[in-house]
Amino acid sequence: MSPEELQQVRSTQLFAGLADVDLHCLEGGEVVEAPPGTLLASEGERNNFFHVLLAGEIRVSRTYDRQSILLGVAKPGSYIGEVTLLLDIPWLATARVSKPARLFRLNADQFWHMLGGCPSIAREVFRSAANRMRNLEGYSQQREKLVALGTMAAGLAHELNNPAAAARRAAAQLQETSDKAQSLLCRLSKVLDAQQWQSLLNAALSAAEGLAKTPALEHLARSDAEDAVACWLEARGVADAWHLAPTFVSAGLDSVRLGELAEKLPPASRADALSWLEARLGLKFLVGQVEQSTSRIAELVKAVKSYSYMDQSPMQEVDIHEGIESTLMMLGHRLKSVQLVKAYDRSIPHILAYGSELNQVWTNLISNAIDAVHGTGKICIGTSLEDNQVVVEFVDDGPGIPPEIQSRIFEPFFTTKSVGTGTGLGLVISNRIVGDRHGGEIEFQSKPGETRFKVRLPVTRDPSTLFNPAS
Repeated sequence: MSPEELQQVRSTQLFAGLADVDLHCLEGGEVVEAPPGTLLASEGERNNFFHVLLAGEIRVSRTYDRQSILLGVAKPGSYIGEVTLLLDIPWLATARVSKPARLFRLNADQFWHMLGGCPSIAREVFRSAANRMRNLEGYSQQREKLVALGTMAAGLAHELNNPAAAARRAAAQLQETSDKAQSLLCRLSKVLDAQQWQSLLNAALSAAEGLAKTPALEHLARSDAEDAVACWLEARGVADAWHLAPTFVSAGLDSVRLGELAEKLPPASRADALSWLEARLGLKFLVGQVEQSTSRIAELVKAVKSYSYMDQSPMQEVDIHEGIESTLMMLGHRLKSVQLVKAYDRSIPHILAYGSELNQVWTNLISNAIDAVHGTGKICIGTSLEDNQVVVEFVDDGPGIPPEIQSRIFEPFFTTKSVGTGTGLGLVISNRIVGDRHGGEIEFQSKPGETRFKVRLPVTRDPSTLFNPAS
């Protein structure tokens, strides 16, 4: 370096207190120029350089869920690269020059020589690295929660859409069918006597019971039955016979039973009477559809409240199975093509725990299993009681975790997924919730065709030993 460059380097905050006798710490370093757009480091790749920004600007970003998020803008005096070198890991973010920059650069060997020869610089670098890791982890955890919330919201919207649409269609048809029944009722009231009305009402009550009790027919048998009823109706001048026939078949009414009813009514009123009977059955069927759809919506709302432990204290007695089931319902849209096998020991006692946090653990482990089997394999979930511990197992038949990286899966920001599709914090957060918050542990075994995560939670524990909820 020239004297001018050395002076500029020593004017930065990191080197401001460097004495002349310690200048050997900077040996080998060089000052380089970098035009806008220069890529200093790429997320997920290794780049063994430590940079101190002397002039210009660097933008640092990280990919979350395939979206690039700006983490910060480095100004003159800032430095980057110490975390990667200290931990010997790939870059956790992407650093790109945004304004013409001048940088003081050290390679890995020169960086370690600097730390070994200058304790004051080492302390500052270690402090900065710790703060950056803490800040990045905190920000990534918030992003993880937002991504999980977005996934849950999308899944819930998907699950709610089907029953809501069914209820909306049924409600619209209810209005049309109700108007039709009312019109037919007015016409029939002018031609039927009391005994004929009673026969028609008896037939309506019997057919309504048939809607609930008649077993479903196979497709071919049902088609044949509908054809037979429709032909019988058409032969007697009933309008829209092909529209009425399916309702009668669903109620178990064939041409024989319809003929018995028709014989009890005046010939001129038979077409209207049969149309009214179909409308009456249609109303009951549509009301049943609305009830079924709204019940499904109510179940989903209940699952959301159970999953989040809404309106409940953070720590309480928790039924592990309820938490798992509500989590499965939240992830239902991702489990459509997965073979799910459940083996629950329902005799397991409730445990004192932070229910919503445990549900976050189940979400992470089930989501990882779904990713492992690419949404089409087999996932087994089991519960048992061992040595006064509740054990929850999640097993998938995916390709497994390679042996060479199994020791790293609980490291912050380590992920086997492609860049931008995972934060690398799911298992870290789960491990902390189970271990630090509940005094339990997470074990795992993995080989091709079987990855098994086992969560152990103590059945009894002094509430005073549980950590307070995180702020």
